[in-house]
Amino acid sequence: MDRSRADQFGIGPGSIVRRKENGDYECVTDEVAIEEPLEIRIGGMALATTMRTPGNDDELAAGFLLSEGIVRARSDISTIAPCPLPASLGNVMNVDLASGVKFEPAAVQRFGTISTSCGLCGKTSIEFIRQRFPSIDSESRAQIPETTLLELPGRLRAAQGNFARTGGIHAAGIFDLSGNPLVVREDIGRHNAVDKAIGRAFLNGLLPVNTHVLLVSGRSSLEIVQKALAAGIPIVAAVSAPSSLAVNFARECGQTLIGFLRPPTFNVYSHIERVAFDT
Repeated sequence: MDRSRADQFGIGPGSIVRRKENGDYECVTDEVAIEEPLEIRIGGMALATTMRTPGNDDELAAGFLLSEGIVRARSDISTIAPCPLPASLGNVMNVDLASGVKFEPAAVQRFGTISTSCGLCGKTSIEFIRQRFPSIDSESRAQIPETTLLELPGRLRAAQGNFARTGGIHAAGIFDLSGNPLVVREDIGRHNAVDKAIGRAFLNGLLPVNTHVLLVSGRSSLEIVQKALAAGIPIVAAVSAPSSLAVNFARECGQTLIGFLRPPTFNVYSHIERVAFDT
């Protein structure tokens, strides 16, 4: 597979030695998820570097800027495009903000390098997040039927083409209350997959997605819940466990948080009123 094809799908080949069930060994070609750095710039100034799976980098950059409170509306971004090859090797995305959008260059110092598993590196406090995003309205009419909620993991997995090939990549999907996918994205980093998903909705002018559910394939940590809040998403679900910070944050910000969504079971950690249970 050539480099352009590998980047297109975020997957690269490699030769491995596999031990078989009978104890014999074989040399085979295996597919692995690509992990490379992406530098995000604003007006040519480096803001942050995140380790991600190549692909949908404009969405990743947009979602990151949204979740950090740097942009709020689609009109805040004038242009978003990769820096020219070959110097950037396709791993630099530049964003030009619209005239009149304020950005404090000193804020660059908060970010630095972000790993595939940490979306909140450099945050000074959780209060910083709360000051930038309003809580979900307690009068929100978003409510998902229990049967639909239980169908979401299967629908997410069906859309995970790269996971089926590599077994080593996360997914994030935004679904409506009937279980229809608005957008599904994959990445080696959970928070990157969420940024790509909410970034696509942002670039399409669909925010806030306040009658939708965010489902992630791994655990739900504080940064996942925070990114959902930035997009106005009232219900966050994960197939694995939440962290204590995620639970407390969701309770305080009016979000419904669901964990261990593994049909036929799940746990509701906050704002249970948005789940319509079968009677």
